[in-house]
Amino acid sequence: MKIELTKKPQNVSIIGGFPGFGLIGTITTEYLMDHIKDIERIGYIWFDEMNPLVAIHEGKVVDPLGVFYSKMYNLVILHAITNVNGVEWKLAEAINNVATMLRAKEILCVEGVGAMQPKVSENVYFFAKNNEQKWSAVAKKMDEGIIMGVTAATLLKSGKVPLSCVFAETSSSLPDSRAAARIIKVLDGYLGLQIDPKPLLKKAEQFEDKLKGLLKKSGTAQSLKQKKEVDYMG
Repeated sequence: MKIELTKKPQNVSIIGGFPGFGLIGTITTEYLMDHIKDIERIGYIWFDEMNPLVAIHEGKVVDPLGVFYSKMYNLVILHAITNVNGVEWKLAEAINNVATMLRAKEILCVEGVGAMQPKVSENVYFFAKNNEQKWSAVAKKMDEGIIMGVTAATLLKSGKVPLSCVFAETSSSLPDSRAAARIIKVLDGYLGLQIDPKPLLKKAEQFEDKLKGLLKKSGTAQSLKQKKEVDYMG
């Protein structure tokens, strides 16, 4: 595992969004990065197990796991466009390491969860070990549920840094920008980011197509890699 940071701001809030159910974590962090004016790339996280994938967007390299910073909000965003299956525990360890380096005051994990009922709830839920009163003002407490993936691993490996998990329901494994917009609204209320989620609703289809394309390329790259390995061995 390698964590490379060009800047090490202190006492930050960290938001982590990773490909999961409905791609809600990735869509949320992508939207935040597009709408926070002073956001800048300050590093990346790397594992040997990750796909050798780099995306190009607007003439710039997009890291599989990038670290971004906003001085305005003293906020660090961990943004992933690559499949993280199989490296959840290592990624949780990396998140904790970044939090230690930056003496983070809190870690926020955003995630999608499958709807238990045919009709998707408009509610956003939270699970937090700290700041429950503040979270209760913007979201509903999760009393029952199953958490999986990077968020679960981070929760189980959480150290001294306060950790909060924020969930939006979705009925599909397809990208759900509308659910991400609900999380944006909650994060805005909690952190005071002054970011309007309405444009995300209007551009839902555009965001979904873009992210599906990136993840499709990631999957294709992995398939080609596996095929080459098989051809070489056979």
